[in-house]
Amino acid sequence: MKHALEILGFLALVQGVAGLVHEFTDWNWGLVHRFGFLDGYEVYASVALLVLGVALFAAAGSRKSV
Repeated sequence: MKHALEILGFLALVQGVAGLVHEFTDWNWGLVHRFGFLDGYEVYASVALLVLGVALFAAAGSRKSV
């Protein structure tokens, strides 16, 4: 379970950073800008992904290694 949380945390962090990079540099990479319902809220979604990634890493760190 710890490994799965770390993988999900890493993916959330990467997509959050990619979303912010896309917003500020128009570098066409990542998934956040591809969802139409997030139009106008891409920065907020990217920051939320960053926070989610940090929370997943914190949850993984609090789990015992099996």
